Amino acid sequence: MSLTLYQHPLASFCHKVLIALYENETPFKSSLVDLLDPEEAARFAALWPVGKMPVLTDSARDVVMPETSIIIEYLDRHYPGRRRLIPDAPDTALKARLWDRFFDNYIHVPMQKIVTDTLRAPGESDHRGVADARAALGLAYGMADAHFATHEFAAGDAFSLADCAATPALFYGGIVEPFDETHPHLAVYFERLLERASVRRVLTEARPYFHMFPYRNLMPERFFEI
Repeated sequence: MSLTLYQHPLASFCHKVLIALYENETPFKSSLVDLLDPEEAARFAALWPVGKMPVLTDSARDVVMPETSIIIEYLDRHYPGRRRLIPDAPDTALKARLWDRFFDNYIHVPMQKIVTDTLRAPGESDHRGVADARAALGLAYGMADAHFATHEFAAGDAFSLADCAATPALFYGGIVEPFDETHPHLAVYFERLLERASVRRVLTEARPYFHMFPYRNLMPERFFEI
């Protein structure tokens, strides 16, 4: 087993890569990182100075691979499984990469802005930034809802890189800025994602850490039963 994923089960971007690994039952070792522990954070920074999770290492190829989209493409290229997460058809591959960036940049990032603002010290809240983030989510939800009126998955008929990105973005995004009653096509798509074994496994592993999520009181109870 040459692959090691440095991650934390609650971290949304880690979910994206874990889903890809579980979709193809790719063997790997999990190394949990506690960034609140100074020594552990220092060791992780030595691996990847940016300090953001997840990071994949491959001892067989002497590779340190950061950034979720690049990690998944690396796995698809060097450790392919039964499911290609980057479609073979060039135009479909571009669509998968486009929607991957869409979910990361326009849903995931605004969601994280809202969440991290709750962790600021008293008097340091960015009310304007949070309002802008909620507006950005509303725009993105509308675009995604129109897309999923005619698409089963983000890039077409098959699960791909883009759906790995969509899952954690919509899971946490739907808690801080719900879309289930306002964007029906997006809601149906999200339910389709929740039915996947890979997604359920990731959320089951995350459940013991849900109490650490700042918006825990808004989490639907059904998320504790997956």
